[in-house]
Amino acid sequence: MLEQPSFGRRLKQLRTERSLSQAALAGDGMSTGYLSRLESGARQPTERAVAHLASQLGISPAEFEESRATSLAQSLSIATSLDSDETSEQLAEALQTAHAPDPMLRWQALWLLAQRRRRNGEHAAERAYLDELVPLGEEIGLPELRSQSLTQLARNLRAAGEIAPALDAATTAHELARQYELPAQHTATVLLVLVSVEAEAGRVPDARRHADELVGLVEGRGDALWAEAMWTAAVVRVRQGDFKSALGLLDQALEQFSSRENLALWMRLRLTAADLHLQMSPPEPEAAQKYIEAAEAGLPFVDTPSMEQELAALKTHLAFHEGRLPDARALLDRLGRAELRMSYRSKMRLDVLDHQLRILEGDEEEGMAGLQKLALQAQESSNIDLAAATWRLAAECLLKSRGKVAGRRA
Repeated sequence: MLEQPSFGRRLKQLRTERSLSQAALAGDGMSTGYLSRLESGARQPTERAVAHLASQLGISPAEFEESRATSLAQSLSIATSLDSDETSEQLAEALQTAHAPDPMLRWQALWLLAQRRRRNGEHAAERAYLDELVPLGEEIGLPELRSQSLTQLARNLRAAGEIAPALDAATTAHELARQYELPAQHTATVLLVLVSVEAEAGRVPDARRHADELVGLVEGRGDALWAEAMWTAAVVRVRQGDFKSALGLLDQALEQFSSRENLALWMRLRLTAADLHLQMSPPEPEAAQKYIEAAEAGLPFVDTPSMEQELAALKTHLAFHEGRLPDARALLDRLGRAELRMSYRSKMRLDVLDHQLRILEGDEEEGMAGLQKLALQAQESSNIDLAAATWRLAAECLLKSRGKVAGRRA
């Protein structure tokens, strides 16, 4: 049964969502004064009034039940203050059912939902929201929203291994930030993505130049943006083979950034440090183990599938570098049975490790064929850095395997 004042609130919500005046909604079958009293809750609606208004709005009378739908603005407010799967689902439902909502309100809802998907490692679901978010930002026309949308799209494309379009999106976002002199914090966020994409595309000099620009922008800060900038600049130096400088930058973030600021980022810094020590020549598994244990201690408080998988992947790489090949194989097989919520690069590195293990387990022909296929795949997707790393690891693994065989013969 339709009762006041809930009917009036719902009626006004439906009218304003459609940008209708009271006169337009009332039409020829109702006075605006009567409609105004219905919206204020001063009059109880009759069946005839409900039928007329439903016809004018193009809905069924049942949709006047306030409990059937929460306004997009309300859902957005709730999802912003209470970040959970439940509030995100409510926001997604409100977004789907909202009729011609304000473009800015819709942009904010899409942005929040995309961010939630990204944190959960749901890249395909995030992409669906971004495919609507980017053109909506263009429609609204605000440079900051356009740049922000493109930055997030570039981040998603990079995670999916689509480096060429990611580079286009990140470059355009950076050009917008510079052209319209957007705030330093926004420009730094754009650079975080641009630097990462340039590095993976093999454009290391450009990545280093932009990384230096990024570090300059965040100088004097100690927040999450600063920590991510140090991390990103360290990754570029790794690509250049400058491990000492990379460790110096990363150590600053490890020492100065508090877990109270952002526990998930605090953990990822340690996972990055562990990975860096495993990539060094020679690898430093003891140092990597220390950082893995520190990150693992925080896992119960940041329990997301993507973080858990990142940690498991690092443990797999650690076992490989420590020569515990059966353990590495067991860990890898366990990961292979899960729905992986990690980036294209991380998945590729696990595939590379699989074929390295095959070579060391005695299946040299299949292992080398698999590594060759992965390297070519990375090269075709413009992921030049990953392709080069795969070829290098193939050569190293082959030499190691043949060295073991020669040793047994001797």
